[in-house]
Amino acid sequence: MDTMRERFASVVSRLLDDDPRLAVVLAEIGKDGFTDAARAHPDRVINVGIREQLLVGVGGGLALTGMRPILHTFASFLVERPFEQVKLDFGHQGVGGVLVSAAGSYDWPAGGYTHMAPGDVALLDTLDGWTVHVPGHPDEAETLLRDAVAAGDDSVYVRLSAHANSAPRDIAPGRFLTVREGRGSVVIAVGPMLDGVLAAVEGLDVTVLYATTVRPFDGRTLRAAAGAGAAARAGAAARAGAAGAVDVVLVEPYLAGTSTAAANDALADRPHRVLGLGIPRRELRRYGTIDEHLAGRGLDPASLRQRISGFLR
Repeated sequence: MDTMRERFASVVSRLLDDDPRLAVVLAEIGKDGFTDAARAHPDRVINVGIREQLLVGVGGGLALTGMRPILHTFASFLVERPFEQVKLDFGHQGVGGVLVSAAGSYDWPAGGYTHMAPGDVALLDTLDGWTVHVPGHPDEAETLLRDAVAAGDDSVYVRLSAHANSAPRDIAPGRFLTVREGRGSVVIAVGPMLDGVLAAVEGLDVTVLYATTVRPFDGRTLRAAAGAGAAARAGAAARAGAAGAVDVVLVEPYLAGTSTAAANDALADRPHRVLGLGIPRRELRRYGTIDEHLAGRGLDPASLRQRISGFLR
């Protein structure tokens, strides 16, 4: 199976052949994947070198001319380092583009903390109007990339990862997918966290929603799942003399609690509790494999099982 980054390069290279409005802007990282595309379209595959602020500035400038820019580098260099340029050259100018990141929270642990960005989605969440896609498989990455490129002049962030689920799901951009129905609480697994979540909740009577688009947050699907769970709980609660509230657990591959407010807003008129699981703010200063980082952050299946079970009523 190819990786999400490999799929990104092949898909976007083909899209460049079909759409003269597209341009790819790189900052050295990922350039090898666009060697053929750069030969075919030297004016629309631009490598600015290791200059991330310039990367975003060039992208914003292309958008001002009517182009649809696609910007790519590691998440820490695409969102965190040039955040002022993202805020001003896209948001303030009122133009859109597609930001496609790699390395995520700890995809390349050997690169150290400079190459990790667990706060990227939360940081983008301070800006208005960004769509955020978090695929969990290369096939899903292709679906979401094509949707992002076709999204008119909107601003879209696609968060690619080396951490992936074993199989793709039949996702629809912008919507949560119901993977499992239960009569109890709701667990939302974001992107590459799905396999681990399914292993963690095996045998538990919970609904599992799969989120590959987290902004806008699909509150309608969450409300529907929570309503079904609340109805089932109400019968049991009436028999037990307890309240029929619903519990929601969010499992995100980035900063813990990033989507907690969105879930609370979606359920504002219903009794509920929300637990946000993800990457804590505490920095790990010893770097291992992705699996070791998942375990160190309490996001491996065994740890998730313990944390989810302990929270549910």
